[in-house]
Amino acid sequence: MLNVDKLTNLLPGKMRERVDAYFEALDVFMEIRDPKVLAALGPSGVRGLLLRRGKQGRPSHMPASHDATFDWTYPADFPEMAELYRRAKQGQWDSDVDIDWSTDVDPVNPEVPLLPRSFLDFDGLRRAGIRLNEKEQTEVTFSVAAWMLSQFLHGEQGALFAAAQVTEAVQFFDGKLYGATQVMDEGRHVEVYNRYLDEKLNRLYSINDNLFVIIDSLMTDSRWDMKFLGMQIMVEGLALGAFGVMYQQTKEPLLKSILRRVIQDEARHVHYGVLALREHFLNNLSERERREREEWSFEVALLMRNRFMAYEVYEEWFEGLMSREQWRTFITNTPGMRQFRQVMFSRLVPNLRAIGLMSPRILPHYERAGLMRFFDGRAADQLSEEQLLFELDGGDILAAAQ
Repeated sequence: MLNVDKLTNLLPGKMRERVDAYFEALDVFMEIRDPKVLAALGPSGVRGLLLRRGKQGRPSHMPASHDATFDWTYPADFPEMAELYRRAKQGQWDSDVDIDWSTDVDPVNPEVPLLPRSFLDFDGLRRAGIRLNEKEQTEVTFSVAAWMLSQFLHGEQGALFAAAQVTEAVQFFDGKLYGATQVMDEGRHVEVYNRYLDEKLNRLYSINDNLFVIIDSLMTDSRWDMKFLGMQIMVEGLALGAFGVMYQQTKEPLLKSILRRVIQDEARHVHYGVLALREHFLNNLSERERREREEWSFEVALLMRNRFMAYEVYEEWFEGLMSREQWRTFITNTPGMRQFRQVMFSRLVPNLRAIGLMSPRILPHYERAGLMRFFDGRAADQLSEEQLLFELDGGDILAAAQ
């Protein structure tokens, strides 16, 4: 983060916070080392971070440009995808039948918490001069849980549209059949998260600006494999880690039931991405194109790790009581978010390895970022949805990815 304290300390509080936000957006761009990655993400960054298109209270229009591929011979061209399609058909579920929506949910009941109070470091808030009583701590924890679920919902809407685009554009016919099941899955995920937030929590936070940037970038990219890479590997991998952390930590039975079924679907989605991109990157890309995707994946991984700061919760609870910089320190170091980042990379790094985007050239970058410890974990094609859920139910979420 740019050191802008000397430039902003003399400004009034509201203006100081606004200037900090603009400097932070500039810092995002400055973190990106590769000019091609900057060119790919820059327009979306302007729309999301500076213009804040996701927070204007109206639909966002993102121009899509990609080739739809038809094959009039209907080949059986990818047996592993055909098997995934079979499993996906068997794994379909009906949210009206398979979820008990009659379950009573009290989001601030400390006996059945959405997230445990230990998810946040309230001692860190005290060090920043903010003391909350037990009731306030419970309410802030509820706000963070609702914020996370809101981002899940927004991400699932992006995944719904991206899955529809990829189904049109993917080169493998068996992949198109499987892709149709993912479109259905994502629509169902949008439905259940929206219903839970609306009926049970009565709370919805706007989309995080950085998540908007990633979705905008993927939806407007004309290359089908970049949509696939960004959504199936990066965003779905991020989601799978976040869902797993919340699944293990929540005590609320309805939410746990929803997360269990969504995780089962998401495990197939990431598996699909590994199968399609491994084949494509191995056989159809030039070395220059592969290197570009390798750089893009690393840069986006770091952005996802460093930039989901829950400012929407900060603005609700703490704006004017602490600075954005103090909030960044708090939310970055809070136990639940640290665990989330660890689990995210325990899912993501093995999948990048499996699709050929962790060559010896890029490994030193991951080493410096402290991410090589996840390199030998199991990729999505080595971990079925049943195995994933069994291991999540068994205890150590990090061990489940090894």
